Amino acid sequence: MTRREFVRSVGVASAVPGAFMQNDQSPNAANEVQLSQIHGPSEQDEKAPGPFLPTKRRIGYAIVGLGRLSLDQILPAFAVSQYCTPVALVSGDRTKALKIADQYGIDAAGVYGYDSFERLAENPRVDVVYVVLPNGLHAEYVTRAAKIKKHVLCEKPMAVSSQEARTMIRSCKAAGVKLMIAYRQQYEPNNKALRQSIANGALGKVHGFVSSNSQQQGDPTQWRLNLKLAGGGCLPDVGLYCLNAARFLSGEEPSEVSATIWQPRDDPRFTQVEASCSFTLKFPSGLIASCSTSYDVHKSQFLRIEGDQAWAELSPAFAYHGNKLRYSKLQGDMETETAPQIGEKNQFALEMDHFAECILEKKEPHTPGEEGLRDHVIMEAIYQAAHSRKSVVLEA
Repeated sequence: MTRREFVRSVGVASAVPGAFMQNDQSPNAANEVQLSQIHGPSEQDEKAPGPFLPTKRRIGYAIVGLGRLSLDQILPAFAVSQYCTPVALVSGDRTKALKIADQYGIDAAGVYGYDSFERLAENPRVDVVYVVLPNGLHAEYVTRAAKIKKHVLCEKPMAVSSQEARTMIRSCKAAGVKLMIAYRQQYEPNNKALRQSIANGALGKVHGFVSSNSQQQGDPTQWRLNLKLAGGGCLPDVGLYCLNAARFLSGEEPSEVSATIWQPRDDPRFTQVEASCSFTLKFPSGLIASCSTSYDVHKSQFLRIEGDQAWAELSPAFAYHGNKLRYSKLQGDMETETAPQIGEKNQFALEMDHFAECILEKKEPHTPGEEGLRDHVIMEAIYQAAHSRKSVVLEA
């Protein structure tokens, strides 16, 4: 592959539109507004944002849980969503919820408590229930949402065990509602461009994957350090990004895992969950993924995938904003690096819009419950490998 062909393969991948697998026949393509092109041929064409569905036709979301993620990321994302709008809030703190509702134009009648959750069934504006609660509560609220016939978008990790994940899938299928897991990175433009370039052969045959997602946790009383609510420590929270990225980018499922876990005895943060975890995934093609995750080091987020013709790197990776992609390839006697300029898009808006498209067009989501289940099966094997100090073979 020449340098021109290599850059072109990256450029084509990076041009993928906003929502995953979105095409020109989007639910509101008829309302698209085109700008006249005033720049010369050396400049990119301009495109107006959207098209956006009229407010009354948008898919209505009920946000369940008003913690940091909902307030800092999810609710603000509706401002740039093409197909979605917030119509209801569920919280244990009604005073807080009413303040938030007022900020987002949600009527007070659209504010519910956890004890009145089932009343969402009476609200015709609610199409989707977005579960943004501690992991240990996901299964309960996904099941309750299914019973009242509402589609469900659930934050990752999907649950605290593969058994719970299977129950959630069965509940939604029995109720005839869609279930999607919020793997936002799979909708993020840099990740999508990287996956496409790997599939196009831009790296050659892929042999190696190295990744880390770590951060420093503080308050020992927070729910993420409570085993019952979190289901584990750094692995299901931030380590899951490394695991899911290895699967998503390679397009393969691992066949064997090995792992090491560290849980200090003298740190009050880690009386119930691990502080760090390193794990290795072996894939049928020969790809080996080496991943590490921690709750007791300075924030670190990166991944590199290595082929026999080139390597590609996201650094930072996994972040809400600012992910950067670059490639390196030998050209003659010179190692050439390429950093495609990929426009940033709101990851939460992208995933919510994708789910809205699935509902409007009656198709299955890109990251359904089965995607979350597979990660739980692998994480359980990682814990088993760490405790037994032996590698664990995964079923196909």
